[in-house]
Amino acid sequence: MRVIGQNAYGGPEVLREIDLPRPVPGPGQILVAVRAAGLNPSDWKHRSAGLFLNRLPLVLGWDVSGVVEEVGLGVTLFKPGDDVFGMLPYPQGVGSHAEFVTGPARSFARKPLRIGHVEAAALPLAALTAYQAIVDTAGVQGGQRVLIHAAAGGVGHLAVQLAKARGAHVIGTASAPKHGFVRFVGADEVIDYRTTDFRDCAKDIDMVLDPVAGDTRTRSLDVLRPGGILVSLLPGNDPDEASKARAAGVRVETMLVESDHFGMRAIADLVEAGRLRPHVEAVFPLSEAPRAHALGETGRTSGKIVLAVDPDRRAS
Repeated sequence: MRVIGQNAYGGPEVLREIDLPRPVPGPGQILVAVRAAGLNPSDWKHRSAGLFLNRLPLVLGWDVSGVVEEVGLGVTLFKPGDDVFGMLPYPQGVGSHAEFVTGPARSFARKPLRIGHVEAAALPLAALTAYQAIVDTAGVQGGQRVLIHAAAGGVGHLAVQLAKARGAHVIGTASAPKHGFVRFVGADEVIDYRTTDFRDCAKDIDMVLDPVAGDTRTRSLDVLRPGGILVSLLPGNDPDEASKARAAGVRVETMLVESDHFGMRAIADLVEAGRLRPHVEAVFPLSEAPRAHALGETGRTSGKIVLAVDPDRRAS
């Protein structure tokens, strides 16, 4: 099978299209013929520096949508021919930027009929991140006020929709050219982080979702009401953060996304109900993964980038 692999850490140029043996599903696993695979910032971070995966050679990719080819011993959820989408266990289950991939059956759910494989591949990691932050960690309820940083990004634009689906009043931060997009996906208010300190506009916030960290994470404590929660996707670097949070009567959680069958089913239900839809900024053939990485690293895209696999080009 064709995969996008690397033998060294570095820029997009280290990625190469290579041939590897097609994997065989083990007990509890399924083999998926990949139709599309999403990209996330984790992909270029791991490509350039290893991050949690200090091993080479490496095939990247956690997002996948495709067709079940084989099932391993004990699998009852799926049969060959089923359309599925899911996130391989993060971070160690990496490898979806390939023509075939194996993963635990319960890392997947049935693909929503309402969308195709490209859109489905844009969802898993980003949507699970948003879902686990907003629903599982923060327990956002109707009428609450939610501030989402980087609201036009892969996680952000899905988080806006998920928070709205929970009945929240949503405020997003984004650069001015992306304000229309953030409002389109459902934000009630949008703040230009380049010209405005969000602390001047966002008050009495129940939950902040922060994919940015750094100074943004620290300043976000100032907008939370007592009892509020800051959910950050990256570690903080303020040694006084814990004492500040206690003094303000707020919680701070640093979250790492987890593979989740029931979360994927909830996401699929929201898609089928028309309450959640990914925005795909660009689609590249699998062979053009270096170009896709280069575009993603600009930080100028909205929504997601997806690699598409042409089934007619599969290696024999």
